[in-house]
This record gives sequence, structure tokens and C-alpha cells, in this order.
Amino acid sequence: MNHKLIQKLWQAAAHSELVQTISSLRGDGGRLLALGDTSLRPLYRDEIAQLESQGNSSPDWSRVRVVDGFDYRRIHRSSFHGDVVLGRCTRQVKLAEGFELPAGIYQSTLVNCIIGPDVLIRDVKLLANYAVCENAVLFDCSAITCEGKTRFGNGAELPLGIESGGREVAVFAEIDVETAASVACSRACHAFQKEYRQAVGDYAAQVESSRGLIGPGAIVRATPKVRNTYVGAAAQIDGATLIADSTILSNAEEPVRIESGACVSRSLLQWGTRVATLGVVERSVLTEHSHVEQHGKVADSLLGPNSTVESGEVTASLVGPFVNMHHQALLIATLWPEGKGNVSYGVNAGSNHTSRAPDQEFRPGEGAFLGLGVSVKFPADFTQAPYLVVASATTLLPQKICFPFSLVNAPAVQYPDVSPAYNQIIPAWLLTDNLFALKRNESKFRARNRARRTTFAFEVLRPDMVDLMRDAYRRLAAVRQPKEIYTDRDIEGLGKSFLLEAHRVAAMVAYQYFVRYYGLLALKDEVAGAVNGSADESAAGLLVTPSSNPGWEHARRILSDDFRLRDVAGALCLLPPMLEEIARGVQQSKAKDDERGARIIDDYLEAHAPAAEHPFVRECWADARRLQREVHELLARLQAPCPGHESVHPSHIAV
Repeated sequence: MNHKLIQKLWQAAAHSELVQTISSLRGDGGRLLALGDTSLRPLYRDEIAQLESQGNSSPDWSRVRVVDGFDYRRIHRSSFHGDVVLGRCTRQVKLAEGFELPAGIYQSTLVNCIIGPDVLIRDVKLLANYAVCENAVLFDCSAITCEGKTRFGNGAELPLGIESGGREVAVFAEIDVETAASVACSRACHAFQKEYRQAVGDYAAQVESSRGLIGPGAIVRATPKVRNTYVGAAAQIDGATLIADSTILSNAEEPVRIESGACVSRSLLQWGTRVATLGVVERSVLTEHSHVEQHGKVADSLLGPNSTVESGEVTASLVGPFVNMHHQALLIATLWPEGKGNVSYGVNAGSNHTSRAPDQEFRPGEGAFLGLGVSVKFPADFTQAPYLVVASATTLLPQKICFPFSLVNAPAVQYPDVSPAYNQIIPAWLLTDNLFALKRNESKFRARNRARRTTFAFEVLRPDMVDLMRDAYRRLAAVRQPKEIYTDRDIEGLGKSFLLEAHRVAAMVAYQYFVRYYGLLALKDEVAGAVNGSADESAAGLLVTPSSNPGWEHARRILSDDFRLRDVAGALCLLPPMLEEIARGVQQSKAKDDERGARIIDDYLEAHAPAAEHPFVRECWADARRLQREVHELLARLQAPCPGHESVHPSHIAV
């Protein structure tokens, strides 16, 4: 795996737009990038005279060169110092609805720059050591400069996971969550760590430059200072306060936007990212289509695709995809590459300081939902408890939890022999009581995905998740002498929480139910592949014949070994009623809101659509009906009509 990551890094460098662009920039200062192979000439004497009559100046006009077709009428009240190359301007530039200005250079100072065709530069007090590509707009800026040599933020080491260091990750413009997580979590692989640092160092050396770039169609407007920054094509920087020592990867289809008082320094921003409304990004990486807005602050961190930080603070953290942090909250020293979670208002996942050093860490795991006012004390590890829900105002002691889909809540009742600091845990709670939330996550993430370079597993029930459920079931079932209350002394993986016997039994039923459901869905797909290949007879032996397909073999062994299923048709007959029950469970979990709301607020039902009419509930029912039809069609192909079949299911799903 580590070898593949090094290869991926080399591949990224070999195909990197940034590496290729900077190589060209270093070769000729940006002439090819800005002007192509257009020939240059010195200014004519009458052109110099006309330029000076329009308020322009230069200590040495001989160092100013232009392309054929240069129009001196597009240059007013500007000064030129050092070696300056000017392209041809012919177009009008739209700055606002109904307001256009001619491309050209107005009231600006240029030092050692190359300016491409149809660029508008107006009211820029200092533009130094930059190549500006065609159709770019620089408007109302104090200073856009490249000073000394810069690597545009590449090669920096971020303290991901431990604020005081220990899991540093050297970053480069195209880095992804998988790479960062592997480096942060493979500290014992010293050879890999050394090779990775060398590879990133080589990458950073390739993008070192003493000249900056403004890409084609980029806009930099009303921004006081841009320094040592690579601004990619079509990027929009409007009303930012500072852009410094950074790389902005951008294109016309996925423009980066930095707006409305935002500040970006020593950072790497990938395609489609946005920093706005006083957002601050310092020494960080924003991967594709992630956002920082509304006073949000991200420092020394990497934010995964499609994730959003609004109002809150993220420091020294690796945050994976589809994480929402829409309110004031704190996330420090967190390794969360799995993402797909939520950080609510008032969350304090920042107890990384033991008074000795800020060196503790937190691993939330996939789909973690931290409710209002939750406090997480470090160290904590919930990676084996994916889709953990922590109820509002709950304080979590340092611990490890290993039960997927659980609810952790502050106890309503204190029990003898149980620490008052312990919470109550309900394993499999999302499966038994909140299927709406779980199923909606799959649909929501698919709909919200904008990333083009990262692939995601949107399905919650997949092999690694199912294996965690099976392990959780085995630990719950290992109890030989049932009792009213269990702690981590009785059942491994409960963390600093207690478990009631009724919830233990319900969790075992739910885990088994959904493990079997996963296997039956895989069987349905495998049978469909067999019968669609005109080999109906081969489908009969699917459950007893080992497969070279790892995904199906995993599901086959579960059905065969865990549930003793051998007959394909008989197993398929179990699926339609399960589909019915799960769709009903989704509706019922949403209907709880209707029932509670109507009891409390008189006109609740006037303002809220009932669960049965909710678009996602209706979508779930439609999917269930479609899958049921497909199962019955397969059974007909197998000439095995499905009799009425009772399925074992959690009591909450049954009607």
C-alpha cells in the first residue's frame, strides 16, 4: 500500500499542471504561458511619446517590449520598471451588469512582468514579478508581488492529528485524504516516511520560482495584498484581505473563489474550493470542493472533498469528505479521514492538552455525529464505531468505543456500581430507531458530491462495515450470564459507558438482521449477473461455490457460514419482506418527529409535511418496490416462485 502511495505521488508530479506550469515559468519568465510564440519588438519612438503624453512613465523604455498589434491607447497613467512585456488588448471587460471597461493597463505600476492579451489591470499600485495570462483581471489592489524564491506553500509539514507534532505530513498541491491519512498513521514505517518526504521535497523543488502567475481568466479584485501565490485559471479573488505563499488550483469548470474578507496564507487550495465571509485558512490544504465560510478558521489542517467549515475552528486535524461544521465549534488534533460526519454547535473536541502538553488526539470514525454542546476528552477512538451518534450536552471521557451505529447519551438514571461519569450506550441504535438518518446519508452524499478526482463508497453496508457489525455481535453474544447492566469490565468495546440488557438483546438482533440483509442484496446482484449471462443453471450453486470475486465471496460466506443458507431461491425469498420492513422503518423513524411535534406545537402538522410524504421516504419506498420486483423477476427466471416467507427482524421495524 505504501509503495502504491509513493507511485501515486510520482504520478501526480508527472502530470501536475502546477509542476508543468512552473517549469515553463522558470524557463522564460512566463512568456510562453502568457503570450504563446508571439514575436516581440521594442516600442517605437512615437509610441513612447504617446504613452508619456497619456501619463505613463518608465526609467528605461528600452526594457519594455510589446507584441505586434500593441495599442498604446490602452495604457494610461502607469509606470513600468525593469523588463516588462505587454500583450495586445482589443476586448471590453465586463466588471458588473451594464458596466464594461476596455482591456488595458490603467493607473498601475508594473515591475518585471509579462502581460498576456486582453488583460485588464487597473488601480494596482504594485504588480511585481508576475506573469499574467490572457483575459485576466487585476482591479483595485495594493500589491501583487512575488518576492524572492517561493514554493507556493508546497513542501510544508502539517501537524495533522497531534498539535505538538508527531504525525507531520508534508503536503503538495494535489495531495488527497488517502495519502495524508496513510502518512499520518504509518509512523512505524520509517523507510516509507523517508521516501515520502524525499518525494514531496523533490516535488516542492520543481515548483520553486521567483515569479508568480495569474492564470487565464483569473480575477483578482479589491484585494490589498497578493504575495508569492500561484493563481490558477478562472480563479476568483474578490474582496479578500490577504493571499500569500499559496497555490490555487482552478479551472473554468471548477473555479476557486476567495471572497468577502477571506484570508488565505501558506495554503494549498484545490479545484472548486471556496473561502468567503471572513473565513481564514492558514497553513492548510483544502481539497476539491471544500468550503470555509462565515468566520470559519482552518489552521494546520487538511479538509476533505465536499466538507464545510462555517463559524467553527479546525486546527491540526485531518478532516475527511462530507463533514459539516456549520456552527461555532472546536475541532483540534483530530484524525478523521473517513469523514461523512457532523460537528454541531458548541462541540468541544479539543481537550488535547493534559496540562503537560497539547499532544493528545481524537479519531471520530466514519459518520460520527457530535450533537449540540458535546465535549470530547482526548484520547478517544471511535473508528470501530462508525456512525456513532453522541447526544447533546454529553461529555465523553477518554475511551475507545467499538459498537457501530450506536447512540451515546448522558444517563437519565444512576446505577449502583456504575461511575457517575459513565454515559449510557445503545448499540445499533441507528439501525433500530433512526433508519431515516442512516439511509438518508447515502442519498445525501451522492447528491452533494462535486468531487471529480476522488471516488467514494456511498453504501453504508459494505464489507468492512459488516465485519465490524459481526464482531460487535460476537462480543455481545459472548455474555454467558445475562444481567441488568454491563460495563467495559463485562463487554469489551463499551468504552466509558454502561449497557442495559434490553439494549444488548435488541442490538444483537439488529446486527444480525442487517448483516443478513447485506448478504442477500449481494446474492440478488450475483444471481442477476448469472441469469443475465444466460446461465440460469449456474445460479443454483452460487451459495455453495467459492468465488474469485472478493466482494461476493465475502457475502457468500456470511450467508453460508453465519446463516446456513444453501438454497439460492429460498434465500432470495427472504429479501422482499426485509425490503418492506426497512422502508417502513425509515418512515416510522421520521414519523416520530411528527408525533412528538404535534403533541408540543399546535399547528406543527400545518408547517411540516408528514413522514409518508417526505421526498426521501417516498424515494425509499420506490427503491424497495423496484428491488422487490427485481427479486420476483429473478425467482421467475429460476422457476422458483416465492411463497409467503416470515423473516426475523427487529421488533421496531415490524408493524
